[in-house]
Amino acid sequence: MDRTIKRRYHLYFWIIYFLFNVIRWGSYFNDYWYSVKSNLVEFPLHIILVYFNIYYLVPKFLYKKKYVHYVIFLCLSLGVHYLLRSGLNLLLVTEDIWPEVEGRLDPFGFNHIVAVVVGELYVIGLTSAIKFTIDFLIVQNKNRHLSELQYKTELKYLKAQIQPHFFFNTLNSLYSHTIKKSDLAPVMVVKLSNFMRYVIYDTSEKKLPLLQEINHIDNYIELEKMRYGDRVVSEVDIHGNIDDVEVVPMLFLPFVENAFKHGLKENDEMELVISFEKKQNELIFTSKNNYNDQYKPTEPHGIGIKNVKRRLEILYQKKFTLDISQKNNEYSILLKIPI
Repeated sequence: MDRTIKRRYHLYFWIIYFLFNVIRWGSYFNDYWYSVKSNLVEFPLHIILVYFNIYYLVPKFLYKKKYVHYVIFLCLSLGVHYLLRSGLNLLLVTEDIWPEVEGRLDPFGFNHIVAVVVGELYVIGLTSAIKFTIDFLIVQNKNRHLSELQYKTELKYLKAQIQPHFFFNTLNSLYSHTIKKSDLAPVMVVKLSNFMRYVIYDTSEKKLPLLQEINHIDNYIELEKMRYGDRVVSEVDIHGNIDDVEVVPMLFLPFVENAFKHGLKENDEMELVISFEKKQNELIFTSKNNYNDQYKPTEPHGIGIKNVKRRLEILYQKKFTLDISQKNNEYSILLKIPI
């Protein structure tokens, strides 16, 4: 039992336990009035000893690993309890304080002391088990809430790192068209507006339809094509029915952004092929683009990819596959996540 539990539940416990004892010993002795009187004497002592153990002895000695001190003080408490219980029973209830054994036996003998102490240890053990169980559940619940808070905080932090990176690259594209007074600049503003709406509002959702995510990827690719023109050839393929598939926002976009960041240098051309495939309870994402291996980026995968890896670890623990490879002037990504 714990102080975090409302008092009425403590009261319910002791009422139920009292009635159980009255019925148990009343039926055993075939004397319910004797059982009521003896339990009325003993139960206040039970309650005092139980709470003394739970709220004083356990935290002061047991939790601090002072086991010898705990045993000594518990034995002293049991001794005081025995003297009070036997004395009050003799004074208020009956001289025959051990009616469950054959023949009349006097109190304060070794056998009677053992019997009373063992019975009291049963009560202490039962209530301590309840207390420790509740403590464990409370700690587990607190840890779960802390883990959820840490998870949400870290995801927000990672998103905050990703979003300015996207805006920076896209605004650079818009700037170049504005300088040239290109007719594509107004179109780019509209697309950028849609992209900003996605980043600011949609990414606050826990999950979005995959089709919606793909539309935003298409939007981003179109924005980059306005910057690079005919130097970019792209293809987005969908395999299987993905109408009911939902994914966390901005999970795939950093891979596409990374392809443009590192795949296009000076007068290079780039072919980008993206694929989404649903297989049973798994979503498979692939991305392939050519690159010029003469240009070595200072950060091979960029900040966006690092953040995606961390998000995947938070969201799916070890239930995902991410393979990134660079071979034969081709940069490829394979990502498998459960859905």
